[in-house]
Amino acid sequence: MTTSPQTAAATAARRRQTQDKLRQVEKAISQLRRERGRLTVRAIAYRADVSPTFLYENAAARALVQNAVQASKSRHDHQTRMEHDRVEATWRERALNAEEGLTQAQKEILTQRQRIGELMGRLRDTEQMVSGESVQQLVTENTTLKRRIHQLNQDHRSLQERLEGARSNLRFAGKRTADLEAELLGMKASLRD
Repeated sequence: MTTSPQTAAATAARRRQTQDKLRQVEKAISQLRRERGRLTVRAIAYRADVSPTFLYENAAARALVQNAVQASKSRHDHQTRMEHDRVEATWRERALNAEEGLTQAQKEILTQRQRIGELMGRLRDTEQMVSGESVQQLVTENTTLKRRIHQLNQDHRSLQERLEGARSNLRFAGKRTADLEAELLGMKASLRD
């Protein structure tokens, strides 16, 4: 069966066109990898300027895309796993630090409770040394002394006011005396003349 030269030329042109598209697909995959872009059929088709149908129907193109997507997924899975491990390590470190802090806090609480227990024991010992009647007597004396202090403060204020009044009267009397002496001297002088 012979093929016409036109058919042969058309077939050759289609093969060249297919080879050009495959090169474009390879180039697009390389660019997306360098840019760390997402390798999907749509992204590759858009970057290579070919239709997604070409990528599905052409066996060589489909193999290129499947290999690239698979490699991208495994690289992405590896990066995700590494990121997860890194985050997990930081959380693990935080958890260990928190556990250490909790242990120290529990020790401190235990120490404080023991100290409180010792002080409460001393307080009970002191209360036992002072009888209930003595405590009542001390409270009564304390109340009496507070009343006495209050009374003395009132007396002190009253005496302060009286002292101020006496000083004011003394100043007035001194001024009045000086005025009378001046008047007396004026009268003596007029009698002599």
